[in-house]
Amino acid sequence: MKLDITTLDGAGAGSVELNDDIFGLEPRADLLQRMVRYQLAKRRAGTHAVQNRSDVNRTRKKAYKQKGTGNARHGAASAPQFRGGGRAFGPVVRDHAHDLPKKVRALALRHALSAKAKASTLIVVDDIKIDDHKTKGLVERFGKLGLSNALIIGGSEVDVNFGRAARAIPQIDVLPIQGINVYDILRRDTLVLTKAAIDALEERFK
Repeated sequence: MKLDITTLDGAGAGSVELNDDIFGLEPRADLLQRMVRYQLAKRRAGTHAVQNRSDVNRTRKKAYKQKGTGNARHGAASAPQFRGGGRAFGPVVRDHAHDLPKKVRALALRHALSAKAKASTLIVVDDIKIDDHKTKGLVERFGKLGLSNALIIGGSEVDVNFGRAARAIPQIDVLPIQGINVYDILRRDTLVLTKAAIDALEERFK
């Protein structure tokens, strides 16, 4: 697959041949769904918790005698049915993450990249370096490229000025190549890759 390379100002900068094993696959929705579910589950804090009956500090004295009152048999006041008692079957601190094979995760990333390429929402730029960190100037450049909702992937390090200018723009995410992931690719309308990012991806999946 051949794609034109552009600059941040919208000018042409040659072309690049994309590897069909990375950008030319037929996207599988089931793989993408599994990967997104894996990512969202893994990032959950899992710190939700309540006090059960063993955590509540209430008297353990029997409320009244066992027999003869006509009432139900009751013991400790920390039982769930009493006001101020512990909660029955409440959430506990736990890890929500589940396993997903490494090969499946790698394949899902390739399918996400292929989905953007197939939908013609993949843009390749030569570089993302700018001279200053003014947001206004970067917004004008994005306007020339038609970017309003995009994920931008740079090389191993993102240019400091570009990162500072872009972080104030809503619905624009900027990541180094190490941070590329399926969820962030799918949640934005457009994927922007630098030439360095493409080279790193091809080296990664070689």
